Amino acid sequence: MRTHHLFRKTLIAAGLVAAFSAVPFAQVAAQDAAMQKQSDNQTVPDKTADAWITTKVKSELATTKGIKSTDISVSTTDGVVSITGTATSATEKAKVAQVARNVKGVKSVDTSGLSVSDTAR
Repeated sequence: MRTHHLFRKTLIAAGLVAAFSAVPFAQVAAQDAAMQKQSDNQTVPDKTADAWITTKVKSELATTKGIKSTDISVSTTDGVVSITGTATSATEKAKVAQVARNVKGVKSVDTSGLSVSDTAR
């Protein structure tokens, strides 16, 4: 009978040791998750800045004479503005790129997706 109680206590103690030894691993996992969440939060201002840049470039294109902005799409990633669509001429394409470059926060402009239409409008 005494051996049975001793075995039970030993088994409970071993279980508690195993459970408490896992606590540091749980804390590390929780810290990693917190760091991941914190790093995700750090990108929010960048996403907001990109959205602002896109909106500002679209607005500037819409209000600039000589640019038909209805055939042009704008997206921004990390300050790099990508412009796609169709320009009516090479001059308009160059003007679109220049307008986009002049917007505050723009790091570079990619107009490789902006084609020049064969027909004048």
